[in-house]
Amino acid sequence: MTEEEFFTIGQIVAPHGVRGDVRIYADTDFPERFLKMTYAYIDGMKYDVENARFHKRVVLMKFKGVDDRDGSERMVGKEIQVTREELMPLPKGRYYVFDIMGCAVFDTSGTRLGTITDVLKTGSNDVYAVTGEDGEEILLPVIPSVIVSVDIEAKKIVADPPEWADS
Repeated sequence: MTEEEFFTIGQIVAPHGVRGDVRIYADTDFPERFLKMTYAYIDGMKYDVENARFHKRVVLMKFKGVDDRDGSERMVGKEIQVTREELMPLPKGRYYVFDIMGCAVFDTSGTRLGTITDVLKTGSNDVYAVTGEDGEEILLPVIPSVIVSVDIEAKKIVADPPEWADS
């Protein structure tokens, strides 16, 4: 049996009230998913969700078996996680950051540029930080004219770097 891989979608930041509810900061592009969840994983253990709702900028969630403030206080700082199968599907051409990290990047002639070590969120488009074997970093905007192809299975990205990215 293989070990299950978990992905964090939020963090418990505080108890809420005295009946075991917790406050969760969502760390996902799909916060509405919390309202439909029937269970979540915390420290690798499955917890059934009794109910969930939005309150200001947080999600309030109640787990079965956590029925008082003491129980909810023990959960503070824990991550809310899901399995890969429970991740929200992305539109074609969009990828999860954790799938992009570590991908080898090649230019259109097949020369290895390096490995993706960071994904920067700039507002208009993401930027891949690619670190070469010499430690030098180049930044590649994630736009169709620069990112030619992405193969998550092979962990390979082909890029056509802009002139200013040349060393």
